[in-house]
Amino acid sequence: MTRKNKIILLVTTTLCGALALSAVRAHDVPWVATGFTAGILCSETFVSGLDPDRVFSETMAAMPGTGLISWALDYKLDRTRKDVTVTLLGGSRSHAVYREGLGCYLDHGGAVADAGLPVREARPQPALQPDIAGPSPVAPTTPQLTAAIDRAFAEPDAPPFRRTRAVVVVRDGRIVAERYADGFGIDTPILGFSATKSVISALVGVLVRQGKLALDRPAPVAAWQDAGDPRHAITIDHLLRHTAGLALGNSLSASIGSALEPANHMKFMEADMAGYAESIGLKTPPGATWNYNDGNTLIVSQLIRDAVGGHAADVLRFARAELFDPLGMHSVTLEFDSAGTPEGSTQILASARDWARFGTLYLDDGVVGDKRILPEGWVRYSASATPNAWVGYGAGFWTNQGDSYGAAYRIEHGWPRDAFFAKGTLGQYVIIAPSERLVIVRLGTSPNWPLNADGVSRLVSDVVAAIGSKGKVAAGD
Repeated sequence: MTRKNKIILLVTTTLCGALALSAVRAHDVPWVATGFTAGILCSETFVSGLDPDRVFSETMAAMPGTGLISWALDYKLDRTRKDVTVTLLGGSRSHAVYREGLGCYLDHGGAVADAGLPVREARPQPALQPDIAGPSPVAPTTPQLTAAIDRAFAEPDAPPFRRTRAVVVVRDGRIVAERYADGFGIDTPILGFSATKSVISALVGVLVRQGKLALDRPAPVAAWQDAGDPRHAITIDHLLRHTAGLALGNSLSASIGSALEPANHMKFMEADMAGYAESIGLKTPPGATWNYNDGNTLIVSQLIRDAVGGHAADVLRFARAELFDPLGMHSVTLEFDSAGTPEGSTQILASARDWARFGTLYLDDGVVGDKRILPEGWVRYSASATPNAWVGYGAGFWTNQGDSYGAAYRIEHGWPRDAFFAKGTLGQYVIIAPSERLVIVRLGTSPNWPLNADGVSRLVSDVVAAIGSKGKVAAGD
């Protein structure tokens, strides 16, 4: 064995944390590490316009355990070709490629679906309601709100650092405070990570309203149509709630150790992510156990693609016409895998204002202006608690409803009881509090542990105290 391979093996076994892990899963670790790094660097350089060195250093710093491997990662970014190649000790190699209007995808060497897809077929349609703000950032409207935003951007004296990128506070449909870190602004598309799952949930809602998908019937996955297949019982509701039972591991943790999960083999080593997820057998019966993993949402993403025409272009046309344009979300980039399926588990980039516009859809039961976007009752369904989801999870959203540990913890730390939210790893939040008529967006590059390292609970409690129902000043006063 060469010295290089010995080092790779040493790093791999350290990351595993247990010698009993299978050789196949341990073998995945270097490629998951390079694939994740290549994808982030490509998206945040060519879509967000950020400095790649900054992206690399801040992302690695926010992920536990990456110090064991980040020193061995090397990346080459070509601004002419608009691609990124990442290697681990010159060995395992991942290649991410940017396409105008489509963001980035991991290139596994085969054919790429919809390679000639046009950027946009028509100009965006006008939004169905007044915009949430004018062309300049909105300064906080009260001293209390100013103090809340100041705290959200303040850094502790020692790690873990928050690295807040953007905060936007909307009250009754208007921004009452926003701020951005250096290098970010009102038009900067920011990666939402798993907050993307909530947008996918909304697109399902549109298709349910149109009668093209149903929540409680067997999901129309071709590989599961045999009635004798135990996966035939999986419904879209199971997939949205992460109770499908597929043996894909868990996607809750953003750490180098999570590279061992089968869901990450799917995301960083498979060209057809949904196809891989659909090939996996059951670990538990559908509906029996809550287990959050990206494969569930990727399968739903494929179902959306199939329901609207079968191609990436159809998905973009549908999402823009039915969701993004009506809300005035014109900065959105939805990324796809090599098979042409939306990477709906983690890969939407949008400005902080557009993430806020998305949140406002849920304040009025899915109605925008005089048009119903989501089915009646869909907001209530999205926020309804999933049994045994200890973090507090609904149908594509995290939630404070129910009696979960997560809900109790958040309420104890100042969140409204009726709040629910889109959440992405490393500190991405779109928080909706209907009783307060509030939407709070917080985006950053923060570690997931310890709890509240991103400062979001203090931000929520401060904002509610400043301008909520018990506060002194409402939007526009």
